[in-house]
Amino acid sequence: MDPMFERKTNRLACISPCRGYSGEVFSELTKANIRLKVFSFVKIPLIFFCRPRVLALDENQCIIRIPLRRRTRNHMNSMYFGALAIGADLACGMLALEQVRRKGVKVSFLFKDMQGNFLKRPEGHVHFTCTEGETVRKMLDETIESGERVNQPLRIIATVPSISPEEAVAEFTLTLSLKAASGGKPDRKNPELTGAQK
Repeated sequence: MDPMFERKTNRLACISPCRGYSGEVFSELTKANIRLKVFSFVKIPLIFFCRPRVLALDENQCIIRIPLRRRTRNHMNSMYFGALAIGADLACGMLALEQVRRKGVKVSFLFKDMQGNFLKRPEGHVHFTCTEGETVRKMLDETIESGERVNQPLRIIATVPSISPEEAVAEFTLTLSLKAASGGKPDRKNPELTGAQK
């Protein structure tokens, strides 16, 4: 990870305490959103422009929300497919990054390809859900053991909860490619990011 980006993120995470209802100072979810905002603003402004938000992030799943606004809608008043692609990219990418962080290894990752099925017009704020945490863990174990690059397709589902929580408006498949650096030895700082997410 870019050392400058890391320093900026750490500064933001250490600003004056802001306690939530649970009494915690900056929950893991809040930290994830801070990292996402800083990274997108510094590295990929197009992501920042869409104003994504992390709704859930753990070892098993990631849920990203992208609001339907003037900057993300098309001429049909539904979400532009480019914004949908960004949401799918983030749901998969942040889940992978969380797994790498938990493993404490130095890993390079990128996306090799992407497929999308657009099933219905997304006429509201869209939630992107990736529940492939177990698959990513197995990929990490394999690349750490072998030292070789591992590729695996991951599935992301897009829904509009305000209209139909259970009905998918789009489905995406992204092929994630991981490779452990230096035999997958632990990295005490942060995993290295390379490729499409960078």
